[in-house]
Amino acid sequence: MSCNILAIESSCDETSAAVISDGKILNNIVATQSVHEKYGGVVPELASRAHQQHLIPVVAEAIKSSGIAKEELSAVAFTRGPGLMGALLVGVSFAKSFAYALDKPIIEVNHMEAHVLAHFIDSPQPAFPFICLTVSGGHTQLVLVNSPLDMEVLGETQDDAVGEAFDKIAKIIGLPYPGGPHLDKLAAKGNPQAFTFPLSDMKGLSFSFSGIKTAVLYFLRDNIKKDPDFIEKNLENICASVQHTLIKMLMQKLVKVTKERGIKEIAIAGGVSANSGLRETIMEEAKKYRWNVYLPKLEYCTDNAAMVAMAAHFKFQAGIFTNLNVSPLAKLKIGNHG
Repeated sequence: MSCNILAIESSCDETSAAVISDGKILNNIVATQSVHEKYGGVVPELASRAHQQHLIPVVAEAIKSSGIAKEELSAVAFTRGPGLMGALLVGVSFAKSFAYALDKPIIEVNHMEAHVLAHFIDSPQPAFPFICLTVSGGHTQLVLVNSPLDMEVLGETQDDAVGEAFDKIAKIIGLPYPGGPHLDKLAAKGNPQAFTFPLSDMKGLSFSFSGIKTAVLYFLRDNIKKDPDFIEKNLENICASVQHTLIKMLMQKLVKVTKERGIKEIAIAGGVSANSGLRETIMEEAKKYRWNVYLPKLEYCTDNAAMVAMAAHFKFQAGIFTNLNVSPLAKLKIGNHG
């Protein structure tokens, strides 16, 4: 009998549903919320309302296009956390109600573990154990992955996530929301050595990205005093230099952990793993250190339900389910399996 799972993702500002059958992703339906653009960032209350509007149409399309009737589902999976509490609540509540009506079991999924397991949607797939650098707007972590159900955070940011640094610096420069992708495109045309920004170096495998935001702010302030058109004249070089600095901080810790652990299977995951500069740099480092590097397809970098479905598939195989008393956790940690 086939194992068919409907998965729902609603942790931030993407409403998504996917169906997986016997480990194969059949679809990945995503509704993007454009309402946040005029505010320059995600507004939690608006995100929750948009999820309420999008969720039923997205789920209906996922079930319809899968060719699997809702009665043929084996389980319903959902992102429990981490994420915005209101946004998570919409997805969790719908998943519980939908599963209850169909008398199907439910599977909770950790959003960050799902990002890591997106690497098992397609081939090639990393061999265990591997190190995954998870980089997004809310998280920057070095994760030791021993198996789909055994992960350990070895190091993480002590303040801002790298994605947050990208977006906030982009906003300072005057780029539209979301700023990270715009900064990446401009950086590709600039000189990464044009300007120098300080590297934050925390002890061990910890990261810090709050300092570079302040450094860029003061750098621009001082140069604009001399030339009001400084940003406009140097936009591509500023972006390239900022991106080079942020990626260098990531690479320093990644190199450090691979040497400490003696692991050469390396993956990246999360929204920032779509950054072209990061992808190019990690491939260059791979040649130097003889790593086997795994890059997710761009559609699986940002938040999506396909990765949630894949994580749920492994839990289903292991017989790990949750009950209707489950509630969302905005700060859910990796390793919490409920």
